[in-house]
Amino acid sequence: MEQQAVHVYVFDALADWEPGYAMAGINDPESQLRPGRYRVETFGLSNAPVTTTGGLKILPDRALDEVDPQRSAMLILPGGQAWDVGRNMEVVPLARRFLEAGVPVAAICGATAGLARGGLLDDRRHTSNAADYLQATGYKGAALYRDEPFVSDRDVITAAGTRPVDFAYAIFQRLEIYAPAVLEAWRGLFKTGDPKYFEALMAASAQGGSAG
Repeated sequence: MEQQAVHVYVFDALADWEPGYAMAGINDPESQLRPGRYRVETFGLSNAPVTTTGGLKILPDRALDEVDPQRSAMLILPGGQAWDVGRNMEVVPLARRFLEAGVPVAAICGATAGLARGGLLDDRRHTSNAADYLQATGYKGAALYRDEPFVSDRDVITAAGTRPVDFAYAIFQRLEIYAPAVLEAWRGLFKTGDPKYFEALMAASAQGGSAG
């Protein structure tokens, strides 16, 4: 089985907590249905290092012009204040190419505003930090806004910046990282901290991820 890349866009002042759960789950083979099927591959506008909001320095694996949707399983766009001042728009045409190729795009927080400015949410159900937040972009999809933890519609996953667990859940679900029982237990544990979900996660994982 050929390993597939999941491409994560990185940039200065990236909100590093937003894609963190998703990246860790994708790269960690524990409890996965098909361990090692995916790997995280970062990319920036160039190959130059970037520094996240949390002070983490990242050296991108690739530059923007080296990312090929045909060689990717998903594009993940984290949020960060750069989106709110009109930066990062160079990535929106790439997102469009991913969708045209039938490869999903997952955007959280400020990245949803970038997709809105690029017209990619005009005809898809979606969510974000708030309805007013996206309306400020001048986009045409306000009637399709949903006040939900995450929304998936026609290859686009969207979530608010306060919902990194739900964002990861939607990504794991789309990529079929975990069996349903493992996925639901994971979500319950990280959303509530209730020990019963840890026990359920261990039990489902021990069954080879086939429960549920």
